[in-house]
Amino acid sequence: MKKGMMTFYSCCLILLVFTWNTSAYGPNQRAQKKGDIILGGLFPIHFGVAAKDQDLKSRPESVECIRYNFRGFRWLQAMIFAIEEINSSPTLLPNMTLGYRIFDTCNTVSKALEATLSFVAQNKIDSLNLDEFCNCSDHIPSTIAVVGATGSGISTAVANLLGLFYIPQVSYASSSRLLSNKNQFKSFLRTIPNDEHQATAMADIIEYFRWNWVGTIAADDDYGRPGIEKFREEAEERDICIDFSELISQYSVEEEIQQVVEVIQNSTAKVIVVFSSGPDLEPLIKEIVRRNITGRIWLASEAWASSSLIAMPEFFHVIGGTIGFALKAGQIPGFREFLQKVHPKKSTNNGFAKEFWEETFNCYLPEGSKNLPASASFHKGHEEGSGVGNSTAAFRPPCTGEENITNVETPYMDYTHLRISYNVYLAVYSIAHALQDIYTCTPGKGLFTNGSCADIKKVEAWQVLKHLRHLNFTSNMGEQVDFDESGDLIGNYSIINWHLSPEDGSIMFEEVGHYNVYAKKGERLFINENKILWSGFSREVPVSNCSKDCLPGTRKGIIEGEPTCCFQCVKCSDGEYSDETDASACEKCPEDFWSNENHTSCIPKQIEFLSWTEPFGIALTLFAILGIFLTSFVLGVFTKFRNTPIVKATNRELSYLLLFSLLCCFSSSLFFIGQPQDWTCRLRQPAFGISFVLCISCILVKTNRILLVFEAKIPTSLHRKWWGLNLQFLLVFLCTFVQIIICVIWLYTAPPSSYRNHELEDEIIFLTCHEGSLMALGFLIGYTCLLAAICFFFAFKSRKLPENFNEAKFITFSMLIFFIVWISFIPAYASTYGKFVSAVEVIAILAASFGQLACIFFNKVYIILFKPSRNTIEEVRCSTAAHAFKVAARATLRRSNVSRKRSNSVGGSTGSTPSSSISSKSNHEDPCPLPTSTERQQQKRGCKQKVSFGSGTVTLSLSFEEPQKNSVANKNAKHRNSLEVQNSDDSLMRHRALLPLQNSEPLGVEESGVGETKQEVQSPEEPPLPSANSQNFIGSGGGSVIENTIRF
Repeated sequence: MKKGMMTFYSCCLILLVFTWNTSAYGPNQRAQKKGDIILGGLFPIHFGVAAKDQDLKSRPESVECIRYNFRGFRWLQAMIFAIEEINSSPTLLPNMTLGYRIFDTCNTVSKALEATLSFVAQNKIDSLNLDEFCNCSDHIPSTIAVVGATGSGISTAVANLLGLFYIPQVSYASSSRLLSNKNQFKSFLRTIPNDEHQATAMADIIEYFRWNWVGTIAADDDYGRPGIEKFREEAEERDICIDFSELISQYSVEEEIQQVVEVIQNSTAKVIVVFSSGPDLEPLIKEIVRRNITGRIWLASEAWASSSLIAMPEFFHVIGGTIGFALKAGQIPGFREFLQKVHPKKSTNNGFAKEFWEETFNCYLPEGSKNLPASASFHKGHEEGSGVGNSTAAFRPPCTGEENITNVETPYMDYTHLRISYNVYLAVYSIAHALQDIYTCTPGKGLFTNGSCADIKKVEAWQVLKHLRHLNFTSNMGEQVDFDESGDLIGNYSIINWHLSPEDGSIMFEEVGHYNVYAKKGERLFINENKILWSGFSREVPVSNCSKDCLPGTRKGIIEGEPTCCFQCVKCSDGEYSDETDASACEKCPEDFWSNENHTSCIPKQIEFLSWTEPFGIALTLFAILGIFLTSFVLGVFTKFRNTPIVKATNRELSYLLLFSLLCCFSSSLFFIGQPQDWTCRLRQPAFGISFVLCISCILVKTNRILLVFEAKIPTSLHRKWWGLNLQFLLVFLCTFVQIIICVIWLYTAPPSSYRNHELEDEIIFLTCHEGSLMALGFLIGYTCLLAAICFFFAFKSRKLPENFNEAKFITFSMLIFFIVWISFIPAYASTYGKFVSAVEVIAILAASFGQLACIFFNKVYIILFKPSRNTIEEVRCSTAAHAFKVAARATLRRSNVSRKRSNSVGGSTGSTPSSSISSKSNHEDPCPLPTSTERQQQKRGCKQKVSFGSGTVTLSLSFEEPQKNSVANKNAKHRNSLEVQNSDDSLMRHRALLPLQNSEPLGVEESGVGETKQEVQSPEEPPLPSANSQNFIGSGGGSVIENTIRF
């Protein structure tokens, strides 16, 4: 009994709800038809509801729907057409009739929920099986599926309610990505693509036209907010900045709308992305039109891209050229004729037909107060307070019922691009195919427990939902229809551009491209720019950037406090380039490349080295060749005149070796010119070092030999043996061998190699030689300088010796030049770089080599070639003998002075000791007088040398006997010299030679055989030593003249 009472109360409660809902939706506010299976429908027949202030002083009334939506009524007609087509099909659901119950949502959540409650309440009444309790003669079956709604916000509210009872909802226009959440919306499916793809497509279009500064506007609902959020994510990935982001609604107050318009007007962004429906956007567009804000490019989402509320000719100067997304158009055969057949008297099941007729022809259908159309309340004049019919008649003429619908242009008859209408058509067929699967299900192969099947005659909503999730069929256009795990259909978009029709001034939607979501990333978007009219008339693509494009060769520089799209163009640094517009960063050129002048590309770096072809290299090469030529010329002269006294006096064979080393020095400089290779780098420093050491060694041996010979006063056989030619060559070899060892160690441990130097200058690659070890190079040059210093010391010490025409003086000068060159080389080498390092070393080598060649050999070549009269044995021996006498005289004078001091101290006598000063004039200043005797003139040649002391002057008269032409004379001379040498005494000769100078008295002494030496036959390796047969000298002191003859 208790259970029966609970059931009765439940029935009464549901009936109350249903009755209230029915009273709110009278017969003219629904489209309804009976059938075996009922489908529900939710369509926006009106754009909104009239605002009312409910003060609750009386019972609240249902709000009134306003602003008729012709497109919404066409969508409703598409559902009815699909159901009637299915009912007449012999293959799809045979022997089954589909009915429908369709309500107007008025594009609001409240009206949509009222209709949804009607579906749910009817299903509950049907599920309770109250026929035994309630005498329900007019039974309505359960609604097993609902088609709708339009807006995502409305569908979200409906889906929450229908999901509680697992009633499948198939939307034809709700694209919000939030509805893909199956945890929240369990029974929601749709035949329109997800907004996620649309937001991505919008970002791709902005990137395609190189815009990076945009504004965003979104409807403040579940359609606009998620859509614009997804767009922001995509824009951030593409470096697109958003200047402003505003939310709008059709119910926003005027102040809010004006505030948004102010933002748009003050913004520098010329592209505005709008995720909204037509009704929500309309108030904003009207205010913008009122303020005449033009020059903006509107990027429209699918919900308003073809909205009749916005696409009005009077708005075109503001929204002309809009780029929008539209669903792919479908084909519905016979739908055009069906639309034309609508009539209030014929469409008995469609309660919205009457209002449609009145709105289309701007008339009214008077049927008395009982059947007053719903639109009458909208048209009545409240201020007059008269009857409905009279007031309506006062505003509209009565309808005749004979009007021709094809003569009026309304969005209802715009069937050229069926997009939403086709989605409605597809949604109905999806439900029908799910029912067909149930109808044809074979037990054991069903989707339910144990493969069972549902009973088509007692089918429930949740069973239809199960089959919809596994649906797979082919549409009338040959496309495969199957819902994914989220209940979505993946579809493509058409891209449209708003044009003004030249015929009637209406707005046309020109298709200018498409977006294929199935294609891979980067190939999804296609746009035909030639078809686009910007702002309705221009072909030039507008610019919407915070900053001007950065040209190639520059990069975007961040401005502090500004978005990343607001930047300053910064020129790429040297060595970097950018070859594209608006480059975020400059790319670094490869190592061997450098940026061009504009920094738009990389060009090969200039390769620089001391080339053979450049003027500097040519000049150095010419100087090196000149040095080689001059050295070869000197060598040729010395070879040709090898038997002359000057050549012999310069140590002929050692001079040949010295000239050969100078040839090597000049030649080694050529290794520093040209492109460095590994082999040239390894060869040039050792070649230079060894050549100079060989040269310095020859000069050192020559200088040291001169000094030792003349320091020995009277040369002996020991000196000749010690300074033989073999020993000289051995010393040269030993000195050079040390340098060779240094070079070998250097090449083995750290060999030099060619090196591409990028660090010195950015734009130039210097091809240089990496020396491998600077220490080894220091040892090489240091050893050369050490030998040069030793050579300079000996040369300076022997600078006054007369040998080889004062050759030691010239060697001293050559060593001075050598040191000046190489001391200057060190700072020059350290301060230069690149090819000038090689040039500095070449200059140093050439300067030092020319200095050696000029100082040592040029004066001799001059005498040989231009002064042959001085290239005689007398010239050489004269200076040599005079020097020997002066050395001996100084030694004897020093001894005599010491002896006299001793004798004066013993005898107590005092005497003045003149200070000795010896002055010698060369034989070419005081020419040798010829004897008066004709015979002596033929046999002897001589010269005079004057030696001055403090109290007297000694004049040396030197005479040389010509070699006998016959062997007997030569034999006697050799025998005599041999006997003289046996009796010679060096100290006695010195004493007796200068004995007359010890006293003031005139003394004439003639000595023979004093100071004679053995004259040996000289080999070619040795220079000529003093070899005069006789030497006469005259000494005068205190007015007396003494003549003495000394033989050698």
